[in-house]
Amino acid sequence: MSYLHAFLRSAAYERRFLRKNPWDLAMVLWIPLVTVLLIWWIFSRTQITDLPIGVIDHDSSPMANTVVRYLDASPDISVTTRYSSQIEAQQAMLERHIYGVVVIPEDFSHNLLRGQPTPLVLQVNAQYGTHSGIIQKSVQSVVATLSAGAEVQRLVKQGMARSQAIINYAPISIQRISLFNAATNYQQFLASTVIPALLHILAMVIGATTIGRELRDRQIGRWYRFIDTDHPSLLTKENASLATDHKPTPSVPADMDNISMLMLLFGLLGKYCWPILAYSVWAALALGLASYGQDIHCASLIAIYAALVVLLLLSFFLGAIFTLGAFSLRMGLSATGFISAPSYAFAGVTFPYIAISDSAKHWSDILPLTHYLKLHIAQLQMRAPLAISLPILYGLSLVALVTLLLMTVLTKRALTHPERWGAR
Repeated sequence: MSYLHAFLRSAAYERRFLRKNPWDLAMVLWIPLVTVLLIWWIFSRTQITDLPIGVIDHDSSPMANTVVRYLDASPDISVTTRYSSQIEAQQAMLERHIYGVVVIPEDFSHNLLRGQPTPLVLQVNAQYGTHSGIIQKSVQSVVATLSAGAEVQRLVKQGMARSQAIINYAPISIQRISLFNAATNYQQFLASTVIPALLHILAMVIGATTIGRELRDRQIGRWYRFIDTDHPSLLTKENASLATDHKPTPSVPADMDNISMLMLLFGLLGKYCWPILAYSVWAALALGLASYGQDIHCASLIAIYAALVVLLLLSFFLGAIFTLGAFSLRMGLSATGFISAPSYAFAGVTFPYIAISDSAKHWSDILPLTHYLKLHIAQLQMRAPLAISLPILYGLSLVALVTLLLMTVLTKRALTHPERWGAR
């Protein structure tokens, strides 16, 4: 029963702290909630449409006007302005009024009627990779449609049947089939993966600060004595000798050599129970938003949710391990930022995993977020068989258990080295 008491006392200790410290409470409640809702709202427009482009028409012919109409009719782009010079168009691109410009050269219609090459010039702002990619695809599609129509019309005028002209122009065609995310839904593809990545970052920060502040304020011994006896440690002459003129006196357990590992483990679980409960709710909210309106098997949803909760548990424990290992909250936060902040870039979502270098692949394989997102995408977007993703869930659970035990060992080490408490 003493282990249960350690858990409850630690949870009560942490609850009182959160009530008196609104910023720490916000990291547990309001900041992750706002993060989830804000990201989902940002991607509420599920498809990118009507990207503004400009046109420089040096031909001013009916055929050139047809090109402009076709460009404007494309759902992905919108012709907002016609410019008279290259300087005006470049200035508009610098000011981000447009993200691309199509230049129609002189004698465009004349060369087209004579069957000569009639290139259109497309200039895009490649600083915006998504914008430029969509614009290039849309303009290419419009040009291909116009080219096919012009060639078929020319062949028909030469006396060929229209059906035969179409076959002659394009004897080989591509039937494009999108197996996954066929509607190019950016909310489903990006928002549903960005939210777990941000929760992963916040969880690691909480993991570092929850135990790190006890070290920083030289109160980790007081916390342990409270969960052990329901009373904080009393000051002794031995403890007082460790104090400095400007730092609080550390509260050191009298029986440092007899610290119970199980007592400590349950106390740590109680200390992190409120963040675990809160982030389990935010994980459910994120998964509910991502799966709303989709026909996903219940077992897949359970696996995704379980994996996300385990990822967050692992994040809490890793943040604590970095802080306890360094005896410094500052170093712990630096390590969590170094690992968690760029992890999404290495996860293979925005940049293909198979295209990165071998060293980057090794780093990606170490990061827990990479493995979670593999399960997430396989189950939520690809509808893969559950058996494919279960090893990932088992592996994350095993690593979370190992990190919990390591965190307990490092906490015991910290308790037995009071001379290192108080580091920033």
